[in-house]
Amino acid sequence: MNWRYILMACCLLAAGCKARQERVVFGSGEIGSVLSKMTEVMVHDVTNPPLAARFFAYASLAGYEIVSRHDSAAGTMKGVLNGYPDIAFAPPAGYDYQLAALLAMTRTAARMQPSGGEIRAFEKQLLDSLRNAGVSPEMIGASGEYADSVVAAILRYAKADGYNRISNYPRYEPRQAEGQWYPTPPAYMAAVEPYFNRVRPFTLDSAQQFKSEAPIPFSADPHSAFFQLMELNYKDSLTAETGAIAEFWDCNPFAVENRGHLMSAVKKISPGAHWLGITAIACKQAGKGFDESMKIFTGVSVTMTDAFISCWDEKFRSNRIRPETAIRKYIDPGWQPLLQTPPFPEYTSGHSVVSAAVATVLTGYFGEGFAYTDDVEVPYGLPARKYASFAHAMDEAAISRFYGGIHFMDAIENGKRQGSRIGIWAMGKLK
Repeated sequence: MNWRYILMACCLLAAGCKARQERVVFGSGEIGSVLSKMTEVMVHDVTNPPLAARFFAYASLAGYEIVSRHDSAAGTMKGVLNGYPDIAFAPPAGYDYQLAALLAMTRTAARMQPSGGEIRAFEKQLLDSLRNAGVSPEMIGASGEYADSVVAAILRYAKADGYNRISNYPRYEPRQAEGQWYPTPPAYMAAVEPYFNRVRPFTLDSAQQFKSEAPIPFSADPHSAFFQLMELNYKDSLTAETGAIAEFWDCNPFAVENRGHLMSAVKKISPGAHWLGITAIACKQAGKGFDESMKIFTGVSVTMTDAFISCWDEKFRSNRIRPETAIRKYIDPGWQPLLQTPPFPEYTSGHSVVSAAVATVLTGYFGEGFAYTDDVEVPYGLPARKYASFAHAMDEAAISRFYGGIHFMDAIENGKRQGSRIGIWAMGKLK
């Protein structure tokens, strides 16, 4: 990562130039850079979407905790988030709170993500650049000490959310019944995070608080409502535009491709990483400062984690069959969806729930009609797309799952309603 643009923002506390700088000024871009590095590591580690959101949330909270102590407009999360601790300690003298916030993010991420060494190397680049620019070792050291105190408290908070107990639960076995989810080709991967609903949510009372309405019941009867859902997918004719929409919002970290006798992973980001990329675009475009941006990134990341918890609760309760499995069995054995089917049950659509929740939060922060260009997927070989609002992007992300052939329409529409309710609730708590 090139940190030269950070150094251009360095300034002095005292008037005039000095050989040693005592303060640096950061903006939203530096927060986005940390989250981008986390995303890069997640792509390398093939981190699943719910877990990726959890990583983003705790890293953002670590940074926000420090900002909240220095910005009267940013309140404490104690009493706002479930189980959030009272973090009390005396910070060292001579620190810079914005640098401490960034270091709290990198060090939380480095401790939580499997390939944390890459994030530590990223942090070293930042600190080396600051030293070379004349930032005092004392200020860097004090900022790191402050960050470490917060990181320890946030990691204790994370450990108490129950995720570490998931590995002790029985291995999930697909149900052998008609209309139930079963692993799909080409990799036939096992179900991802079947117990994620047992993780403590941040703002929700429980994983069931915004339980979706029930899906259309499975039926192989050609006259049934479910069979009509299958036919919608089967008869859908892709155009260049609908295919581009499906590809743009694929965000499937588990995608693989066959090359002869070999199967290799296709590098793609998660839905949460895509929406945090959009958040970075919005903060930059709106000229948000460091403190306000930290608040927005944190609000987005905790909301999308709650959205995954709620969605995954429904997925493994209804456990509904995917279009790929159903259409091949009951309509056409040779049918294939445009996108590879992710390894978990169909209902509700995760993209729909998460996108609706996050779009609601972003609209709360930036307002209706916030137009922007989304270039998040450009590094992954896809062209940028323009959106008239976050709701526009949310609708496109949701319907992309139908165009891609991996979701039925009721999972999309009901998922959007589920996510919107979560987003409204989260904004009420966070604001």
